[in-house]
Amino acid sequence: MTTLLLVRHGETDWNADGRLQGHTDRPLSDFGRRQARQLADELAGEDLEAIYASDLARARETAEIVGEQLGLPVVLEPDLREKDWGTWEGLTAVERDRVEFVGESTEAHRERILHALRRISERHPVGGSVLVVTHGGSMRRVQTAEPVARFPFARGGRAVGRPSGVAQAPLRRRPPGRR
Repeated sequence: MTTLLLVRHGETDWNADGRLQGHTDRPLSDFGRRQARQLADELAGEDLEAIYASDLARARETAEIVGEQLGLPVVLEPDLREKDWGTWEGLTAVERDRVEFVGESTEAHRERILHALRRISERHPVGGSVLVVTHGGSMRRVQTAEPVARFPFARGGRAVGRPSGVAQAPLRRRPPGRR
């Protein structure tokens, strides 16, 4: 059974300011880079066979820091991107109250993320663990997919806070033909 270990990227300046990022390409802050290095330390004992990441800078950089320490290349997967918040990107909660939302629907975002995870899982059918560096909203779409069993994964754990501040939610892929 393949385990997909989902992690949220490290912190950016907009995370710290409470601004929605969506597809806006913000780099990690110094604190976010420290979080990524701590995550790499925490994963040093894991037997990872691959690392995938959203192509947005904050996820890509988190994955590259981990991959460099673990000796693994990073495969970029654009469909792992955060929700496209459209007119709300860059805005705080107070600012969003005054702006009509025009952007990607939660349902479209969920389907995009689940499709990407299916493809990644299919690329690693024999078992092992795969690190997937994505975004908080993308992880919430997976956690709230109803029913989770409609795609070929079994919940292998729940989201947990890590000392690095990066959340993880492992998903296990069922071998083909098994229920």
